[in-house]
Amino acid sequence: MENFYVLLVDDETEFLETLVKRLIKRGLNILTAKSGEEALTTIKGKRVDVAVLDVRMPGIDGIQTLSEIKKLDPLMEVIMLTGHASIEAAIEGMGLGAFDYLMKPADIDELYYKLQDAFKKRSIQLKKIQQLENLKS
Repeated sequence: MENFYVLLVDDETEFLETLVKRLIKRGLNILTAKSGEEALTTIKGKRVDVAVLDVRMPGIDGIQTLSEIKKLDPLMEVIMLTGHASIEAAIEGMGLGAFDYLMKPADIDELYYKLQDAFKKRSIQLKKIQQLENLKS
C-alpha cells in the first residue's frame, strides 16, 4: 500500500506524541495539530488523506472541525476519537460524514487498520472521479 498522509488532532500532548511514534513505526506520514483551528490551517497547506480527530477539544471541537474539513475536502476521510462521555458526539460525527470512530485510548493496531481502510476508500473515490474526468475529455 502506498504511503499516505495522516493528520492527528488532539489537545493531549502526551497521547499525541505516543500515537505519532507508533504510527511512524508502521510507515505512515504523520502531521499533528493540537486544536481544530490548527488542523484546518494544516489541511489548507499540506496533503492530508485521513484525519484522526479528538471529539473533545478546546476551541473548535472535533464535530465542528469535521464539518469544516468536509467543506474543504469532501473526500477526506475522518476517524473520530472519543472518550466514554462523548460517544453521542462520535455518532453525530458519523452522520456528518466521519469514516468511523474509536474509543480512547485507541488500540494502535485497530487504529492502523481503520486508517488503511479509510485511505483505500478515499483512493477508490479519487480514482472514480479521475475516470469520469477522463471520459469527459
